[in-house]
Amino acid sequence: MAAGGQTTVIQRILERRAERPPVNAEETTASIAVMLRVVPPPKALLMILDPNVRQIIERRITSDILDYLSLPEEAEALRRFTDEYRPVVITDSMELVRRLRARGGERAPFILYISDLDESSEREAGLAAGADDSVGRRATERELDARIAAARRIAELEAVLRITLAENRKLSATDDLTRVASRRFFSKHFPREMERAARYGRGLSLILCDIDHFKKLNDTLGHAAGDHILRGFGARLQQNLRRGVDWVARIGGEEFAIVLPETPYEPALEVARKLRAAIAKTPFSYDRKSIEVTASFGLCGLDRVPAGERQLAQRVLKIADAALYRSKNSGRNRVTATMFGGTT
Repeated sequence: MAAGGQTTVIQRILERRAERPPVNAEETTASIAVMLRVVPPPKALLMILDPNVRQIIERRITSDILDYLSLPEEAEALRRFTDEYRPVVITDSMELVRRLRARGGERAPFILYISDLDESSEREAGLAAGADDSVGRRATERELDARIAAARRIAELEAVLRITLAENRKLSATDDLTRVASRRFFSKHFPREMERAARYGRGLSLILCDIDHFKKLNDTLGHAAGDHILRGFGARLQQNLRRGVDWVARIGGEEFAIVLPETPYEPALEVARKLRAAIAKTPFSYDRKSIEVTASFGLCGLDRVPAGERQLAQRVLKIADAALYRSKNSGRNRVTATMFGGTT
């Protein structure tokens, strides 16, 4: 290729990159919030030599905070940690702290050291041995809960960071055009939302929607107008959802998915109706033209996500898609809803 040809190609690449809106902090925060919600509770290792303190710690940690293994001796704790990495370690053994830190390796746990004496020098000794945080054994329950919660948050953020780094090459979290979540993000995190809801026995609903007659809009008004409508459509959906909880993904050309965590069937049906009205009520505007846009919606709602169901996310997606198809087939600009295991 001639030098001039290379320059032209480079210019085109740079122009395309310049056309893409930059990812802002709000979009990144929203994606991280979803990922934090769907990761399971961090695994923890408790190695408390004092049986009374061990009982107190075990009572303070519920299954939704940490998935912990409690052991009474250092050698067994170190062996089990070697067999299975756990991102949080809570211990009153300074020797275990030293031995864990001496291991090296690419992953280091967050260590909360429980000092024998409620003195700053004792806690400082634990930190010097390699602990990340330290608390006295006679600390109040409120302080103890706060220290454990901090350990959990750090472990969760590390997990999200590792997931993001591992998937960075194959996972684009945000759709370039609409700035909602991408299809890849949906494919990864919708099943995780289902797993989380099943783990805690909560509800969850999925809405699929499709812009009516979008090809006709594109052909009549041009692709620039079509892109403008898609951007506004995604933004309008997000504006009518719970901030930081519900989320939207573009899963096809003009098809979007709305994930409603902890939302059973009836409230989800109200959300779907609200979204349909929000799209149809106010025309979109482009190049000084008012453009009437409607959309069809399909809902699959679960009042309580069952545990142990195989391929549940795929089944829910299929049910919502069938409901959307019925909306399109029945005249468009409407909501068709199905309760999982129930009737339309």
